[in-house]
Amino acid sequence: MRHYRIFTGLVLILLTGQHTTAQSFLKKLKQRAEDEIINDVFGEDKKTESASFQQTSSASGTENTRGGGLTHTAPDVVDNINDAASAFKQGGYTEARYAVRQAILGIEMEIGQNILEGFPETVNGLKMVPENDNVASMSIGFVGLIIERVYSGNDQQLKITVGNDAAMLSSVNIYLTSGAYASTAEDQDHKQVKFKEYRGVLAYDDYSGYTLSVPFGQSSIFVAEGVNFESEQEIMAAANEFDIEKIKNEFGEQ
Repeated sequence: MRHYRIFTGLVLILLTGQHTTAQSFLKKLKQRAEDEIINDVFGEDKKTESASFQQTSSASGTENTRGGGLTHTAPDVVDNINDAASAFKQGGYTEARYAVRQAILGIEMEIGQNILEGFPETVNGLKMVPENDNVASMSIGFVGLIIERVYSGNDQQLKITVGNDAAMLSSVNIYLTSGAYASTAEDQDHKQVKFKEYRGVLAYDDYSGYTLSVPFGQSSIFVAEGVNFESEQEIMAAANEFDIEKIKNEFGEQ
């Protein structure tokens, strides 16, 4: 039963698509699951022996000193469309569906890269961190596309996330439709704001700093997270450097 609950938690996190906050939690859950399974099957002593064997085995083997790692390229859209058509004609519906999804993934990767190219290289003196650029997609009906860029300088960090993902919108939309306009005595950490003709939610936390969340279009959201920003005005000014209308056009949103 414990294993069932752990793996159910993993599945729920994966299904929500909240990859930006779930990665460390996934690692913890995975480690916990592995530890409990080893304990149940072999006992605590066997777990220690297993870990010791792995370390000894790695140490006694030949150490890897070369290798270029893995290369990651977006799927070729045209090739996958052709493969899908060919498989469909031959009745290979499973192969056709896979090829179609690969084609969609390739298109979404291209959309994500185009959006990143439209982002500024510096924001309020903070420089982009190229190695942290990220485009991720579930390749299912243009839902689940996430684009991220990080800017950093001195003790400040700005993280921009753009998502064409309904799951990311749920909590923000609940707050926006609740009728609250500004912070109340019961809610000092969130308030509604107007950003580029859109309604959004500005949140503050002593640990993580400011977070501006702005829904746009039918199922898209713009999020700016600022660490060590001095004020609301500073985070809003930094977010203002990004063109939501251009992002909206790239998504094909109305």
